[in-house]
Amino acid sequence: MGIFSSLLGNAGAIDKETIQQKYAKLLTSSEKIEVGFKIFRDTFIFTNKRLILIDVQGLTGSKTSYFSVSYRSITRFSIETAGSFDLDAELKIWISGEQHPSIAKKFDKRVDIYEVQKILAEYTL
Repeated sequence: MGIFSSLLGNAGAIDKETIQQKYAKLLTSSEKIEVGFKIFRDTFIFTNKRLILIDVQGLTGSKTSYFSVSYRSITRFSIETAGSFDLDAELKIWISGEQHPSIAKKFDKRVDIYEVQKILAEYTL
């Protein structure tokens, strides 16, 4: 993923092995990684059981927040595909009890937003 794209907050896919090595301590014994994405310093991971958002905080990145969302608490989601002039696709996720999207992420053109939608649909429907 290019540095310019990263600075704009666009997500790029990361390979499963890299995610597995770095975040294995977060996973349960029966949990497997489906796909992961990196946005500048932050990461979000789709597993077979939940969505994990990893937020690196501060200038030094020494503080990290781990936010876990079970798929059954996701009430709806939407995708917006990239257009001719807007090269970003967007994913919005609503968590039960929230009127506005709790999670909103932008993806660069290298990420297949339909693949992300398919993973969410498989686990939430």
